[in-house]
Amino acid sequence: MQPIFAVGDIHGQLEELHKVLDHIASDADADAPVVFTGDFVDRGANSAAVIDTLMQGQTEGKPWTCLMGNHDRYLLRYLENPAYQDPETSRPLYYTDPPIGGDKTLASYGVDTDPRRWPEDIHKDALAAVPQAHRDWISGLPRIHETDEHIFVHAGLRPGVPLEEQAEDDLVWIREPFLSDTRDYGRLVVHGHTALQMPELYDNRLNLDGGAGYGRPLHAVLLLGRDPLLVGAFGRSNL
Repeated sequence: MQPIFAVGDIHGQLEELHKVLDHIASDADADAPVVFTGDFVDRGANSAAVIDTLMQGQTEGKPWTCLMGNHDRYLLRYLENPAYQDPETSRPLYYTDPPIGGDKTLASYGVDTDPRRWPEDIHKDALAAVPQAHRDWISGLPRIHETDEHIFVHAGLRPGVPLEEQAEDDLVWIREPFLSDTRDYGRLVVHGHTALQMPELYDNRLNLDGGAGYGRPLHAVLLLGRDPLLVGAFGRSNL
């Protein structure tokens, strides 16, 4: 049984990311692969540094897999079109609106996001500030990662649709009917996207989004088969 770590939505929370990486480094299985479930940017203050940290770890050869989240994709689409609004959002919002949190991401790259500025000027500065290397890294992120025991994805799966036919919008955005679906997918589905107070295990899935995007702690789990253990400052504990 290959141990594997998984980390929930980071949302620009650099200090929380470093804490989680320290916890993993102190674990007996510290050399095991790590899967990050996406949403590296937005809402927190240090999105640019979060991406730098993850890119550097991969460059150093660490066995890290980073999945694309809806917020990561939103940044790319904003850079292509400052008026872009994702139709999957619950109401019409621009990337720089506080509920999305793109203003915090752009500020982490040194962009003045004062709402009194013309949106065209903010966008022009963003194009100059966000490194092409970051854009290329985000655009190349996988949408899904599989092991013998797990299906890792940012948001979830469309019930009844074969894995190879899943739409990207669902992989990075879906909530219902996935969250209320009780079918066995054959493997444990490990995801984030829907913020809770703490990670929570269900019969067919594990939600890792403990709400770091809203100021709550970031969490890592160690998966031994379908059994998750929280990894923290005092070692391993049950969910």
